[in-house]
Amino acid sequence: MNILAFDTCLGACSVAVGLDAGGALEQVEAIYEEMATGQAERLMPMIDDAMRTAGLGFAELNRIAVTTGPGTFTGTRIGVAAARALALATGASLVGVSTLALMAEAATHAIGSARQGRPIAVTVDAHRGQVYVQTFAAEKTMPDVGPQLLTIDEAAALAATGPILFVGSGAAAVAAAATAAGHVADAALPALQPNAAFLLLAAQAYAPQDGPLRPIYLRPADAKPQIGKSLARAAT
Repeated sequence: MNILAFDTCLGACSVAVGLDAGGALEQVEAIYEEMATGQAERLMPMIDDAMRTAGLGFAELNRIAVTTGPGTFTGTRIGVAAARALALATGASLVGVSTLALMAEAATHAIGSARQGRPIAVTVDAHRGQVYVQTFAAEKTMPDVGPQLLTIDEAAALAATGPILFVGSGAAAVAAAATAAGHVADAALPALQPNAAFLLLAAQAYAPQDGPLRPIYLRPADAKPQIGKSLARAAT
């Protein structure tokens, strides 16, 4: 199975290409760049570079995998829109994976045995005293439940059932709140970002989309239509 995978949801832009090597998937190219903004400008050139290096034509793709959020509103929309367009143009099947599930794959790879059989909670700072959270049982990277938007104290309560490892940009604050509440919790990998290199594996494990690929928005966009201004919003 030939797979193109990419992510634009948080503080990076990444692309990976895997080729069918006699029934096994072989990663042949991966590009990763950290950036707070600019994913819209970089994504398609990165995809083009990765496909050229892999020596793969777009018509040869069997599957396209993309993160569907949570993340920034614009970043999530960029990735999902690009995946929809490429799937329509190539006929490849689509797989959508939560951003936090992809980060769990990266965290498991980075931590290794230091996980010590503990569940992982990928915890991303969503600002306003909130975090995006998704939990993964011990030794697994398939999610227990879908992504959630929780307060720091609500996320800390996840440690009430036993020791847990929080990872990601919101991990330190949540682990501190959990410890203050008398729970056993640790924090790691504060700079963790999603990386499409790990999305190739998920692209095989997840079933293709049965219906339209939809982004995961856990919070409304910050941008609001102007109301009560001298220049009224145009009617639609």
